[in-house]
Amino acid sequence: MTTFRAAQVSSPQGQLALVDRTLTDPAPGTVRVAVEACGICHSDANFVDGQWPGLQFPLTPGHEIAGHIDALGEGVGGWREGERVAIGASGGYCEQCRSCRRGDLVHCEAGMVTGATFPGGFAEYVVAPANALARIPDELSAVEAAPLACAGLTMFNSLRRTGAGPGDLVAILGIGGLGHLGIQFAVKMGFRTVAIARGAEKSHLARELGAHYCIDSLTSDVAGELQSLGGARVIAATATNAEAISATIGGLGLHGELLMLALLADPVQVTPVQLINISGMVRGHPVGDANDLEDALNFAALQGIRPMVEVLPLEKAADGYQRMLANQARFRVVLTTGAAKEPA
Repeated sequence: MTTFRAAQVSSPQGQLALVDRTLTDPAPGTVRVAVEACGICHSDANFVDGQWPGLQFPLTPGHEIAGHIDALGEGVGGWREGERVAIGASGGYCEQCRSCRRGDLVHCEAGMVTGATFPGGFAEYVVAPANALARIPDELSAVEAAPLACAGLTMFNSLRRTGAGPGDLVAILGIGGLGHLGIQFAVKMGFRTVAIARGAEKSHLARELGAHYCIDSLTSDVAGELQSLGGARVIAATATNAEAISATIGGLGLHGELLMLALLADPVQVTPVQLINISGMVRGHPVGDANDLEDALNFAALQGIRPMVEVLPLEKAADGYQRMLANQARFRVVLTTGAAKEPA
């Protein structure tokens, strides 16, 4: 009997602990992936704390997975063993519900979520539906690809679906796991990119990442500064601070969009007049499906977009998770298993 290691929590708000599990063959329609790297995302806390509906414990989180196919289940076509793949939060789709039949895969009514519907990537192996997989281009290592499976995909997919075009002013609020990638994607998409962050140190980093303008929210009137630049076509809110988000709304230009990307329960304050006078909107955006993830990975490889990471071995999963909660990581903790199959 072959076993593998996984980090799991036995009950809501429990501590991550390393356990041994029995390696099983993938069921029909699924694949077994040897995990090489897995990012630790802030939204993993929703699963660990039991805040996601329908969770069953013990639970293994992790939805920023990069690795290679170890075994194919019956009926799986189009993939081969050894192929390098990534798996994001969208853990596949049913192909039968109303959303799937309309091609809106990310809103599949089956609600398959990696690390919630099935055990996630804080492990040496994961078994996932074949339609959850995205190919990793050779230019990206597993450690680089893993954070792009959620944080990178969220920024790429949301920005490309806004009304912004090349040369438009796009602001990224917050320079963290999402924001530091958002700046890079926005610049490479041809937007005039504004970074909004707290303190001069982060403004310096934003410049290094390519931002054309920086606004220190501690010392500046954010909305006024955005208006002085012509008004933002898009403000991508990655900060988990409702007050900070509310303070940016006055900086939207004509037909401006406030793009809500951070998972927070606190209400954001916006008045109708702030939107009516500019024909503006407030909208949310889910992360994206496996096809979107493959696009994000290819774009990142082509444009030289890379996450800033701290690498820890799988046995340090609990430490890495705590670093994420305390905002001590810069900007993503990535767990590795030693199963690396990096590009030649």
